[in-house]
Amino acid sequence: MTAALVRNGVQIDDTFAEAFPMKATRILVTARNATWARHAAVSATGLATSVIGCGCEAGIERVLDPAETPDGRPGLSLLLFAMSGKELAKQVERRVGQCVLTCPTTAVYAGIAEGEAIALGRNLRFFGDGWQVSKMIDGVRYWRVPVMDGEFVAQETTAVVKGVGGGNLLFLCTDADSALSVAEAAVAAMQALPNVILPFPGGVVRSGSKVGSKYAALGASTNDAFCPGLFGLVGASELTTATRCVMEIVIDGLAEADVGAAMRAGLEAGIALGAGKGLVRISAGNYGGKLGPFHFHLHRLLGEGGA
Repeated sequence: MTAALVRNGVQIDDTFAEAFPMKATRILVTARNATWARHAAVSATGLATSVIGCGCEAGIERVLDPAETPDGRPGLSLLLFAMSGKELAKQVERRVGQCVLTCPTTAVYAGIAEGEAIALGRNLRFFGDGWQVSKMIDGVRYWRVPVMDGEFVAQETTAVVKGVGGGNLLFLCTDADSALSVAEAAVAAMQALPNVILPFPGGVVRSGSKVGSKYAALGASTNDAFCPGLFGLVGASELTTATRCVMEIVIDGLAEADVGAAMRAGLEAGIALGAGKGLVRISAGNYGGKLGPFHFHLHRLLGEGGA
């Protein structure tokens, strides 16, 4: 076990989370009211927890006040991440076409202006079967597609920028109730920040993985070192008799600083609950620096030294 510092009775490992470059975009979904905007946003960001099996990682960044949206209606900001601009473009078009175009009263706009342009409404306009029309406003093209509740408005393109994926924290706790409480507090603190998403359900992962498997067809398998049911059965367990449940949070952000800020907020939220609420230890996952160039050292995030 690595050296650690202790805050509020919680051991903070002297280790780092290892993250990697991704491509990212932001889109803004609006609707007649907040309920329908959220229906579209939740659907569009579904099945988007990991690029491994979903093609992209996506989530709701934040709720938008009508004063912040291009059409003055309630809306939400969504962030989507993929390993390439080509894959991101495919995911954006598919998700907007199937989940936003189909949702009553919605419209969709670019949330990032500068960067490589990819289609947003450019191809979806053909659903209008020739009845679609375009409008230029301040040099930006929008498409108006006739649908059964009126029209679907979509900005022609959105922009792709560089992003960072794979920031993470591991919360080692005395039991499942404590682990959930700590994770929920950390998620709430992280989601209050801009430019980041936590793509897993509720922001939390219970099925952390390691590279490799005894089965040749699998590139990853359960992180047995952190599985309480395997304590005493695996030689390199990271657990003790005091740690019986582990929850992980994964963070994607538009910049390295955004991921670092979110991780710091999550660390501080966990530490604030402390050992008295069942949090024993905080760690992070890495691959020895071989996966990606972004290394988020836990001690440094807390203003300490460290590896």
